Amino acid sequence: MPAAPDVPPAETTTETAAATDALEARIGDLRAAVRRAIANGDRQAARVLRSELRQAEEAWDEAVLGSGGPAHDVRRPLVPVRDQVHQALTLLGAPAAPKLIGSVYAAFFPGDIPGSRLTSLRRDEERSFRTAPYARPFYLCPALTADLLSPARGLLAVSTWPQAQRIVGPLSARADFLTAAIRVAEQAGRGPDGSGVQRLLWRFAANIPGATAGTVGTVDPAVLAEAARAELDVHRDADRHQRERAAERALAQLDDAGRLFGSRLHALRRTGSGNATDGENTR
Repeated sequence: MPAAPDVPPAETTTETAAATDALEARIGDLRAAVRRAIANGDRQAARVLRSELRQAEEAWDEAVLGSGGPAHDVRRPLVPVRDQVHQALTLLGAPAAPKLIGSVYAAFFPGDIPGSRLTSLRRDEERSFRTAPYARPFYLCPALTADLLSPARGLLAVSTWPQAQRIVGPLSARADFLTAAIRVAEQAGRGPDGSGVQRLLWRFAANIPGATAGTVGTVDPAVLAEAARAELDVHRDADRHQRERAAERALAQLDDAGRLFGSRLHALRRTGSGNATDGENTR
């Protein structure tokens, strides 16, 4: 009698699906438990739960994606993506586009930020806040437009910044670009000046009058910072005034979630429109 074809029995497929469902439920429970532990100030419990969460996520990867092999061995970053973005934004001190955030992290910190992980990051942050407000020490949120207090397309900020710092008006794109140039130049002046840092400095300097001197592709951080400060002095007061007025409206009109993630009603009205940016934010 010929041997039966090697086809996985239906029971195996059903068992795999059941195991996957159980793992997904476990992951959801652990994420909620981690948030509760942090909210209660129990960091020891949060660390234990986070370790269990990583194990459950790895088990889910194994069950759904398989073990792969050496060619598919994708190592997780030592620092969570949201922390990587937070570090880069803290260095910049102003709302920024994902591309700039990634360039800054690659230049000054070990490793890279996976671009694919940034796509859903802001949505995940908002969902987390609305589920358990202020359970985390910080949230990554969109910058808000000064006119409608709606999310500015493609610009990330940090929830712990003052409201005015998280708002962008007509002059903010240029002002923030200059602010970021100053912060990057100051950071470059404190440490080794590698090729990645020089490429980043040049991308700023090429858009700021008087910031380049000497060999093309080589930038003196002090010269860049001085040129950026000189232009920023022209825009700072007017930009600050616009942002502060918008921040007063946000504090008066929006709830906590709206102040971080924007007005949903206004966001619907802005369908099809975007927030213009200048310099690095557009590249």
